[in-house]
Amino acid sequence: MKKFFLLILCAIQINVFAQDIANYEKPPVFPECETQKIESLKSCFNQKVSQFVFNNFKIPQIVTDENYKGDIVVLFEVDAKGNFVVLYVDAIYDELKTEAKRVFGKLTKIKPATYNGRATYKQYSFQINIPLVDPDLTKLNENNLKGANPISEIERQAKKEYDSVNKSLVPYKDLEYKSQLNIPFTHQAYSRFDRNLNLVGTNSHTASKPFVYQEVSNYYDFEAENGKLNKNVSTWSGRKLFNEHLVQVQSKNYWFTIDPIFDLQVGKDTDSDFNTTFNNTRGIYVQGGLGKKFSFSASVYESQGRFAQYYNEFSKFINTSGPTIIPGRSIAKSFKKDAYDYPVAEAYLSYSPTSFLNIQFGHGKNFIGDGYRSLFLSDVAIPSPFLKLNTNFWKIKYTNIWLVLKDIRPEVEEDGAFLTKYMANHYLSWNVSKRFNLGLFESVIWTNSNDRGFDINYLNPIIFLRAIEFDTGSDAGNAIVGASAKYKWNDNINIYSQFILDEFSLGDIKGGEKSWKNKFGYQIGAKYFNAFMVNNLMLQVEYNRVRPYTYSHNTIVLNYGHNNQSMAHLWGSNFSEAIIIGRYHYNRWFADAKLVFGVKGFDVNDGTDNFSYGGDIYRDYNDRPFDAGVTVGQGLKANVFHAELHTGYLINPATNLKLFANISYRNFNPEAETINTFKNSTVWFSLGIRTDLFNWYFDF
Repeated sequence: MKKFFLLILCAIQINVFAQDIANYEKPPVFPECETQKIESLKSCFNQKVSQFVFNNFKIPQIVTDENYKGDIVVLFEVDAKGNFVVLYVDAIYDELKTEAKRVFGKLTKIKPATYNGRATYKQYSFQINIPLVDPDLTKLNENNLKGANPISEIERQAKKEYDSVNKSLVPYKDLEYKSQLNIPFTHQAYSRFDRNLNLVGTNSHTASKPFVYQEVSNYYDFEAENGKLNKNVSTWSGRKLFNEHLVQVQSKNYWFTIDPIFDLQVGKDTDSDFNTTFNNTRGIYVQGGLGKKFSFSASVYESQGRFAQYYNEFSKFINTSGPTIIPGRSIAKSFKKDAYDYPVAEAYLSYSPTSFLNIQFGHGKNFIGDGYRSLFLSDVAIPSPFLKLNTNFWKIKYTNIWLVLKDIRPEVEEDGAFLTKYMANHYLSWNVSKRFNLGLFESVIWTNSNDRGFDINYLNPIIFLRAIEFDTGSDAGNAIVGASAKYKWNDNINIYSQFILDEFSLGDIKGGEKSWKNKFGYQIGAKYFNAFMVNNLMLQVEYNRVRPYTYSHNTIVLNYGHNNQSMAHLWGSNFSEAIIIGRYHYNRWFADAKLVFGVKGFDVNDGTDNFSYGGDIYRDYNDRPFDAGVTVGQGLKANVFHAELHTGYLINPATNLKLFANISYRNFNPEAETINTFKNSTVWFSLGIRTDLFNWYFDF
């Protein structure tokens, strides 16, 4: 009796196991193949398609007349409803393409492929040989070929190479989420996984941005989270619009995706003389990987835009005697009467030879800090060439970034070319405990003085840059040092800070005379995740204060800037600022609100008072009006208020394509008006569709 029950139990287990195999993955099934065993379904499907094509394909007359011999490659899929859908046909004659589409269009609906018992789509690559060969005779013909038309084995394999590429392709499995690619840095997107990285007890490092997918995937499951957002659509167009990349290709040793880029918006600025604002960006975004250690990405934008009046004026003010700058994007030229044309290109290579080292080389942006702003290195300036090393071991992450920057002012041009300068940054992040993180930062900027070009002294990734500056001459570079700290109060609250020091005089601090030499700034902020027990609601408060003349230099090309924009805070120096931010998302819906309150000191420049009051980092600090009594907001003081509400719907999580609406109110109120500093109060409303891959900053 025991043996009988044991036999029954084994039979049940074998039956269940067989059902599991059958339910795990099945190819599409023709009616004639339904009686076949599961291991024979694939070959039966292939045979039925081949025989159908042979019986129905009619070779066009032009092909017959030309005595053409070759092949046609058809990429098709059987969708989740069992319909045959032709995706692409490759052939030398258009008539062959048309005929191939006609034949596949005659294939009737069959049972779709299944995965874990659920209907799904399946893609195939099929080759039609001209002249046609009966599938039933293919094997015989291959045997006959050896005697009738002998060729070498290397030639035989070479003739199969193109087809083997197609046969090696497999369904795409979201490989970017485990790659060395950067996660496109936007504050809104990063807020979705910010809490996961900041849980008490994690050994993560959150200041050096953009993050690499591979390091964040240890704390946040991108595939699962985006899978929750996927829409239940079965058509090819529906999947591409709502769930997938436009082109996604994967083989054993490589993968890549291709997507269009859009930023199409229209709006209204109440303070402008023109009727509407607009932005018209089109582009292409390519990313991919070769093997498990090498990744690449490139994005190219072609854009025309007309923005709110204050933004247009600021673009001109950045470089009054040279080309217009679209902040954070590129050098622009005029487009029509009152708009701009500004192309942008960004790209990088990412390589991780070991698990603790990532090397990147490219043209783009970097950011160091846990806040909305950064006093160390920010993404507010135009993209620039960079080489970056991220080394992660024990409780430490060490970031080295070398940058090539430009000064585009006509007065520093060399033979009609913009002046080149260089920057080297070191940032050491140390998790002192499961709650407390300490960071140390140093940076130096130098130019081609004495024809030294890129000074190899600064290539050493572990040397103190300040010491090199003294060795090469105190005026040969501009060195800045800083420190950061973050404390995790609990899983939902953390406090962060930065301190930047450009120049320091202990004697002047003790003197209490507010010397100009005390060039420093600081930031303090806090984040509250799942605020008030509301899931996915993040609140953030931040205060930034930078004293006059910080980031500037007496050799004006050595200021802390690139293309006439600050490499740190958007406002430069001589300001104080308070920020309140709220971010919320629910499924594909999102909403962000922001309030900015600030005081900023500007130069007067009225022909009589032409002194530098320390707000413009591109001026020589030796042009100051006094040495003591230097305070934040000195010069022409202006009060700044900016309020913004941004809301929308995430169309495609894979590409971060969004529908959005944005409304902002800005009040800029200086004590007196000059040609470049004037009162402004405006409401700017805009809506559109955008592939959200970078941060726009309109709050100044």
